Amino acid sequence: MLKGDSIRALGAMSGTSLDGVDAAVIETDGARVFGFGESHYRPYSDHERAVLRAALGKWPGEGCAAALEVVQRAHLDALSGFGGVELVGFHGQTLAHEPRGRGTHQLGDGEALAQELGLPVVWDFRSADVSLGGEGAPLAPFYHFACAQWMGAEAPMVFLNLGGVGNVTWLDPRKPAPEEAGALLAFDTGPANAPINDLMQLRRGRAFDEGGALGLEGVADAAVVEDFLSHGYFYRMPPKSLDRDDFKGIPDMVTELDDADAVATLVEICAASVARGMEHCPEPPARILVTGGGRRNPALMARLAAHLPCDVAPVEEAGLDGDMLEAQAFGFLAVRVARGLPTSCPGTTGVAGAVAGGTVSRPERAA
Repeated sequence: MLKGDSIRALGAMSGTSLDGVDAAVIETDGARVFGFGESHYRPYSDHERAVLRAALGKWPGEGCAAALEVVQRAHLDALSGFGGVELVGFHGQTLAHEPRGRGTHQLGDGEALAQELGLPVVWDFRSADVSLGGEGAPLAPFYHFACAQWMGAEAPMVFLNLGGVGNVTWLDPRKPAPEEAGALLAFDTGPANAPINDLMQLRRGRAFDEGGALGLEGVADAAVVEDFLSHGYFYRMPPKSLDRDDFKGIPDMVTELDDADAVATLVEICAASVARGMEHCPEPPARILVTGGGRRNPALMARLAAHLPCDVAPVEEAGLDGDMLEAQAFGFLAVRVARGLPTSCPGTTGVAGAVAGGTVSRPERAA
């Protein structure tokens, strides 16, 4: 299907924070990163965000038509206009994730998108992993491993993604491949931006805490944080994953706090969850690179630095784009799927063996 060693793949990601669609080009052979191309961000409107928020937690057949229309339109907007692209990786919008129950639901129609874009589209990345006993998440670790090698890393390190939910990838770049035993350990740490954004929307009518202003102004309620960390999730061994709504009770925990203290408490919950998760690392990391929207929150970055025993910095310090890293990841994974390479393994999702997940849909004229 693919010619040559390095191709231009276009990846798209719409995360659980419901801010919009990221699209980015990556040049890769599915194992190595050779370069980075153009990128584009297509924000959701307030109306679109409200439609998607109303669909959270729904499964196929439960009335997702309006949300599907939003996802398809936004992704078509985001992915159009890129030149020289051979393949698209389309994650879709996660509405529900229950790997030990009903499975996982990423809303989106890759077949329709392939016809509209006139390009092969790889999608439904998580279902195969879940069907084989894996968590289906996180999926970016194989790309993180390639990024670490692109950076020339020589010691164990961590990528920390702070989107709606937080997740970490601990990796050892000295291993020859990401699916090798001991190369990767990845898991969700706990809530990140989602509860902060939800509270800001509810109390202030704003999408997020701009500049971390309220988080810096307020004082975290230590008793609430301690109570939160008693949740059973934190006693499970990784790999493990979360749905955006697995901690629905968080807003109730800060009801009695004023806005600033409530946000500061949610910030502390995120940072303390990450610190708790880091206890599972096979070796202490030499550094932690932070990606996702949380790296732009000074209150959150300050609390992470206070909790963690090594250098904590935005991924930009390593020459990477923290806004587009996950979109790039799905372009990278699309190439792996097209070439029959694994996209998850026991260390990333808990699946029994290395799995090459994903469905490839081709436009009719390319069939």
